[in-house]
Amino acid sequence: MSSTPANTASQHTHPDWSPERQAAEDAYHAEVETNLKRNFAANLAHGLLGQTGFRLVTAPTFVPAYIYLLSGSEFMVGLALASQWLGNALSSTLGATMAEHRKRVLPIGLLIGWGMRIGVLGLALSGYFLPPNWALFFACAFLMCFGLFNGIQAVIFNTLMAKVIPLRLRGRLTGFRNFAAGLTAAGVAYIGGKYFVEANAWGNGYATTFLVSFVLTSIGISMLMLVREPEPPEVRARSNFWRRLRQIPDLLRGDRELSFFYVATAAASLGTLAVPFYILFAGQSIGLSGTNLGVLSTAFLLSQTGMNLVWGAIADKFGNRIVFLCAIGVWALATLLLMQSHSLWALGVVFAGLGAGQGGFQNSTNNIILEFGTREDLPMRIAMMNTSIATMNAVGPLLGGFIAHFFSFNVVFVVSAAMLAMSFATVALAVKEPRSRGLFH
Repeated sequence: MSSTPANTASQHTHPDWSPERQAAEDAYHAEVETNLKRNFAANLAHGLLGQTGFRLVTAPTFVPAYIYLLSGSEFMVGLALASQWLGNALSSTLGATMAEHRKRVLPIGLLIGWGMRIGVLGLALSGYFLPPNWALFFACAFLMCFGLFNGIQAVIFNTLMAKVIPLRLRGRLTGFRNFAAGLTAAGVAYIGGKYFVEANAWGNGYATTFLVSFVLTSIGISMLMLVREPEPPEVRARSNFWRRLRQIPDLLRGDRELSFFYVATAAASLGTLAVPFYILFAGQSIGLSGTNLGVLSTAFLLSQTGMNLVWGAIADKFGNRIVFLCAIGVWALATLLLMQSHSLWALGVVFAGLGAGQGGFQNSTNNIILEFGTREDLPMRIAMMNTSIATMNAVGPLLGGFIAHFFSFNVVFVVSAAMLAMSFATVALAVKEPRSRGLFH
């Protein structure tokens, strides 16, 4: 880990600050540097285990295939995924109001994180103990629970990372964390497909896979208890939830490029209307055996793994905007190629492209939003982005399910690619690299 930069203090100044405020800021950033190695390691361990487990739930393979097994309906697959993202959309802004007035956000983050994991445990247990019709109902309910807590957790934990990891290291942290998590998740996904699903382990291979996800993520969140979180000199005063909502238009009017970035992320997120149907399309061509499910899941996750190192290095050197553009381009191209892929080998390549693109999109959006403005508004900026993404991710699967049911998978993929192209054009034409704008990175 690099030592404290010689010009740390000069990077965190403001002409309106008093000498006392400047001294407090210098002390705050000195504490960040003092605990950097410990906090970097704790965040890395949390991300490795947490993302390994959660990718078994969020990858576009196991949950869509499980819901389709229970229901036999493309629309129900969309509805189940929509319930997860609806929960996320409803709770993100609440996460901001819970975080922005606290000098320490880790305690509430741990509480919310455990609530998120209860949703995964419920998904597993309902599969073991309930008949298919009730398992389907409770799968939707627990996916919504997962989404509700995830919306809050994402805001709090991104705020925490922005506090304890300096800008110069965030790309490498997220890149290496996602690389390691993707590598282990790919191995777990292959085992889940071949030895859990295909062998119907413990009477329900999908439920066993989700139980493994719960165990891994539970160990991961425990690693965050090692974090030493600094207290910033100032935080936003505690505000009423509805008052903060009414202030959002002012925040958007004050930053035109931030507003366009939200439009771009919303368009890309609507492009996820195709995500639940990647694996169903593959199943029409090669069948949905446990082995095929494991191979395609592994291709998707391994690609996220390898490319996350590349995305992280590019972000640290050139900024996150170029990562966003490249990732969206790869994602759109893979979506179009999927329609021409009808063998396991070809589908594996396409799923690798989908994994690379979606991984880069996630990495770049999570990091670029930290760079648009001041520390005091950071939780709300994150919440607004997460709400935008989650709302489109909720609408997308429902829309995708409707199109797939009444038209075809190919139409779903074309609409998805069009949304991704719109996102690419918006950032390319209306959003500049924000790295040099903020003061508190």
